[in-house]
Amino acid sequence: MKPARILFLLLTCALAGMYLPAKAQPKPQRTYCNPMNLDYGYTPIPHFTEAGKHRATADPVIVMYKGDYYLFSTNQWGYWWSNNLYNWNFVSKSFLKPHHKVYDDLCAPAVFVLGDTLLVFGSTHEKNFPLWMSTNPKANQWKEAVEPFQVGAWDPAFFLDDDNRLYLYWGSSNVYPMYGIEINRKTFEPIGEKKEMIGLNHERFGWQRFGEYLDNTFLDPFMEGAWMDKHNGKYYLQYGAPGTEFSGYADGVQVGDHPLGPFKPQAHNPFAYKPGGFARGAGHGNSFKDKWGNWWHVSTVVISVKNNFERRLGVWPAGFDKDGVLYCNTTFGDYPHYLPNGPADHLKSRFTGWMLLNYNKPVTVSSTLAAYAPNYAVDESIKTYWSAATGNKGEWIQTDLGQPSTLNAIQLNYADQDVEFLGKQTNIYHQYKLYHSLDGKTWKVLVDKSKNKTDVPHDYIELDKPVQARYLKLENLHMPTGKFAISGFRVFGSGNGKKPQAVKDLTILRTEKDKRSAWIKWSQVSDAYAYNLYVGVAPDKLYNCIMVHGSGEYYYKGMDKELPYYFQIEAINENGVSERSKVMESK
Repeated sequence: MKPARILFLLLTCALAGMYLPAKAQPKPQRTYCNPMNLDYGYTPIPHFTEAGKHRATADPVIVMYKGDYYLFSTNQWGYWWSNNLYNWNFVSKSFLKPHHKVYDDLCAPAVFVLGDTLLVFGSTHEKNFPLWMSTNPKANQWKEAVEPFQVGAWDPAFFLDDDNRLYLYWGSSNVYPMYGIEINRKTFEPIGEKKEMIGLNHERFGWQRFGEYLDNTFLDPFMEGAWMDKHNGKYYLQYGAPGTEFSGYADGVQVGDHPLGPFKPQAHNPFAYKPGGFARGAGHGNSFKDKWGNWWHVSTVVISVKNNFERRLGVWPAGFDKDGVLYCNTTFGDYPHYLPNGPADHLKSRFTGWMLLNYNKPVTVSSTLAAYAPNYAVDESIKTYWSAATGNKGEWIQTDLGQPSTLNAIQLNYADQDVEFLGKQTNIYHQYKLYHSLDGKTWKVLVDKSKNKTDVPHDYIELDKPVQARYLKLENLHMPTGKFAISGFRVFGSGNGKKPQAVKDLTILRTEKDKRSAWIKWSQVSDAYAYNLYVGVAPDKLYNCIMVHGSGEYYYKGMDKELPYYFQIEAINENGVSERSKVMESK
């Protein structure tokens, strides 16, 4: 065959590949929605399941290695990798050998990159666990770099400085501080003695008080989850507090000029905070850069129903502002957001504007188990759920949006009821069909996952194009285990009406007796289902956001008693968001 003919055929094939029919070209995922839709394992610890077997993980860390993202977290008997921060591939791996004496396989792991090598270390109080290494983690090829590693460290985190000196930080206690030590980067032997880094001070910093809503102070707060980043010559030592069971679980940061301190609390603290909304909690995680240099923060989302340590993961845009303040943007953090496709300013929202359409709207179901009522599936609480009487094919739940609306995305959050598993399962899956209707009589298939073979406990579906509907019906075809149970049947889009009016009469009541706390009140907007309350330590740094549903008040107990605070509020409904109120100062 002549060279010209070969070239013509090659070009023809290439062009044919570029212009495949629409069905052959999968649409790239543009958006994501927390909690992360991972094939979470079930807790492997029997005495944690007295109230029922359930999925659980926490204490995540994401690092970039050879152009891909690697995610490790507690009790998963393996790890995930991704090339886009959305589609995650699980790799089964036990890091525990019979002679390794640790609490579990890999708890609150430390992960870091050294040269061309990825290294992993799990929590241990003793010197009895190895430091693992891999140059091909996708292929699950690991060996022991050091056996055993000569520092007993719970909730460990390694930090490689730009001068190639290596440091280790650790601590998980409501008695002891966080510690740090330098590590020889060639031998991995400790250099010198451990040093005290930082501690908590809940008498000054209200967010550090132990308990739900930060007012049940029967225990001292826990400090845990160390992580270190360097930015513009400053060292940012991050930590979780006050307790992993609570909505106020958050990450704080202290800043210093040297990797072993001294450190001083950043004024904007906690920097990662999400005590409101569906997926609550943003503590014990790590900050990392994506392939375009954008900062992110991955952290722990609280459920704590069947056990205090029942948890999920969330990922939030983060960064450093022009003054070097570390922030994490959790505004609308459990609503759909656009994924970046290049450098992005994370102080500017990437929220899609797709609103929740079915908060506390009417629900009908095929059956109900005991007190697991239907409306628990639409009450915007991940802690509550509806359960059908069985897990059989044909069980269904239907939500009424109240009016014809524009649909852009749906998130299906499954709950664990009468689960049979312990530990990680790699061969389980969900199957379902999702229908839509304008009149509740004539139905069309919106999503068909009847052939799905993947485990999708927090399945998020971005529609190819918007759809008009009033009713949605989710029909179960197959559950991995247990009953057909849903904690959040969440429908996103636009209600095709007017945005709410601005909130009036915002009032901040902060007394001399306890300046860590404030009673915040406002006049409710008649057509709003929720409010975003913005909080900050400067009028132009309202970096924390609390979503409050169905109320005209909020008890905020997260302030530094020595600083003034600033507040704004906006109303939310199915059609959008109101204008924000004027910034108010509270000294």
